[in-house]
Amino acid sequence: MTQTDPPFTATMFQRRRVPGWAVNGALLGLVVVLWFIGKAFDKNLDPYYLDLLLHIGIAIILAVSLNLINGITGQFSLGHAGFMAVGAYVGGVILKHAAPQGAAVPVMFLGLMILGGLAAAAAGVLVGVPTLRLRGDYLAIATLGFGEIITVVLNQIESIGSYEVGGSAGLHNIPITTNFFWTFLAALICVVVVARLVYSQKGRPFFAVREDEIAAAAMGVDTTFYKVAAFVVGAFFAGVAGVLSATLSGNLDPAAFGFVRSIEIVMMVVLGGSGSITGSILAAAVLTLLPEWLRALESWRLVIYALLLILMMLLRPEGLLGNRELWWTRRRLLAVER
Repeated sequence: MTQTDPPFTATMFQRRRVPGWAVNGALLGLVVVLWFIGKAFDKNLDPYYLDLLLHIGIAIILAVSLNLINGITGQFSLGHAGFMAVGAYVGGVILKHAAPQGAAVPVMFLGLMILGGLAAAAAGVLVGVPTLRLRGDYLAIATLGFGEIITVVLNQIESIGSYEVGGSAGLHNIPITTNFFWTFLAALICVVVVARLVYSQKGRPFFAVREDEIAAAAMGVDTTFYKVAAFVVGAFFAGVAGVLSATLSGNLDPAAFGFVRSIEIVMMVVLGGSGSITGSILAAAVLTLLPEWLRALESWRLVIYALLLILMMLLRPEGLLGNRELWWTRRRLLAVER
């Protein structure tokens, strides 16, 4: 690095050249565009492709929220599907019991997305606080245990009072309310919240915890707060994704939120690049579409799918974007590479 090149931290968190009001206005305009696109897609798009788009939107929320925990803060969580399950069952159970009609549907659905996210965030606190002293493989095992506990509990509970949960048979006949607008609005909010949280002056401690937790604590960073905050925010959006998933198919199965589902979300983070939000978005889309592209190969598609992932990790172990973002300037990219 030469004398004229600014250090990584200075370029990484430099003030945006675009005014804040312009960015907020563009985001608001994007929300309006999403609403019109959603209306057009819901009426005219083939149900198969619409369903695929909705799964991509949900995958984006899961990947970006887990990236905050695993990639940006440097923790290693294998229980993200457990947080998703909490939100899914909170939203699914209440929506099936209430069965809203007419104008009450979008209002209640919005409330349930928030409620499901808050329930998952509470679970994030329960997981984050006791496991603060754990790192690496030990933290992974602890969070994996949390996910398995959630699955076992859901398998055993048939009902809570008058609210049907379903037990091992699953919960069925949930009103289908997820659509393009709600899914991608939630994805947009997730991306904006995580990006503004970590790429701001107050977001520096997240990276400091990832790079060297002991040094960060010695410099006065409250590592406990930032580790728990990462778990809480990540779990909240996983819960929102759970509500969207529950009301997309109308059915819930506890087995769908097991270890394999958590590994799929981790793969999206690793493939996109740990620490890259836009990388997680790209990987979520690719890993959702890839099995569909290989469907014509029938029984060989899963083998080829696995081989492609292995090949990707061998040729580009840092992921699609590494720790970069698509919106970074050339100057910032040069600073990162050096």
